[in-house]
Amino acid sequence: MNSRERVRRAMRHEVPDRVPVMCQLALGHYFLHSDHRPADIWFDSDILAETFIKFQERYRFDGFLVNVPGRPPDWQQYLADRRDDGDGERLAWQSGLVTLCVADDNAHTFLPGDQSLPRVDYGTVDPADPATYRIAGYVWNTWHAPHLWDIPGDADLTDPAAYPDWFTRGLRTARQAAPNASIHAEVFSPFTHLMELFGYESGLMALLDAPETCHVLLEVFSQMVNAQVRCYASCDPDAILISSAFAGGGFISRDMYAEFVLPYEQQLADAVHEFQLPVYTHTCGAIGDRLDLMADTRIDGIDTLDPPPLGTVNLAKAKADFGDRLFFKGNLDAVNEMLHADDATFRQAVLQRLEIGMPGSGYILSSACSVAPHVRPERLETMTTLAEQHGKYA
Repeated sequence: MNSRERVRRAMRHEVPDRVPVMCQLALGHYFLHSDHRPADIWFDSDILAETFIKFQERYRFDGFLVNVPGRPPDWQQYLADRRDDGDGERLAWQSGLVTLCVADDNAHTFLPGDQSLPRVDYGTVDPADPATYRIAGYVWNTWHAPHLWDIPGDADLTDPAAYPDWFTRGLRTARQAAPNASIHAEVFSPFTHLMELFGYESGLMALLDAPETCHVLLEVFSQMVNAQVRCYASCDPDAILISSAFAGGGFISRDMYAEFVLPYEQQLADAVHEFQLPVYTHTCGAIGDRLDLMADTRIDGIDTLDPPPLGTVNLAKAKADFGDRLFFKGNLDAVNEMLHADDATFRQAVLQRLEIGMPGSGYILSSACSVAPHVRPERLETMTTLAEQHGKYA
């Protein structure tokens, strides 16, 4: 059975030959262990896809997530300067923005003088103005780019036709080069878009001070993400992930989740299902109190499932309560069981998750959140070996 079929069966609660393994690696992990420069992985869609495939093959993972939007192949023409800067690289853009790329972290972009990028003020925001969605802080944190390249400033981003061919370049390149791997596309949830528009402190205040404005914007963002789903769905992904990282109990209550997250993620799940694709959600931290609400968004699965102390999910209870409705991916503590644990502790953690997760299928062995940059590569290779040895179905 190839990897693509193995994950497909697990996501549909059909029995594969063994539990699949599929960890999302922090981009810093790729940077540290790849032959390519971090900036080239970050900004070149072909190099990004090549890197994803190389590491998937190295660790014998069954798939990977394409979690960076495509870029135009001529992205370097937007540069004014590129030079080494201490332990990394400094990219100066013709727009005046500056991106710092280091070996063990995401790239970060600043105004001249390393000042923080601006966000929108929720007291004065105009949801009907296309310029609202071009503010640098929002664009960087949702597109991971200094600007929207050659997309016209007045483009309607709720229309799939507004997205150039390069938007799906990384996904298409990966699909063509790795036909037997399970390849997933990522979109940000409307709630994530809202938080990135205002910044997280102001965004949380906006939920209290300007809820009507938030709902108007969430509807716009739902339409935008729906358009992106349609672009990605045409490229033959095996699933679509909704990244809704900050919708857990560390940020908002159950009531706020029900009001500001659930209805809009329902719309996205329905949009993905139009293409007969599985859809699952990535929410970090404390979600043990809202698995029922997450299930009510009509998704097919949940990613992360952070255990204590990072989160609040007991995998055995989650499996008992929701395992017939949802597939699960994750639950290995990315810090205490993967990064800092000794080999015996790591091995025991993996075997425990296999024992709990594999009965009845519907489980993908994975770190809860992203694999940290400095997790040893041999540890990830061991993880797959353990699944091959102890995760087999009769």
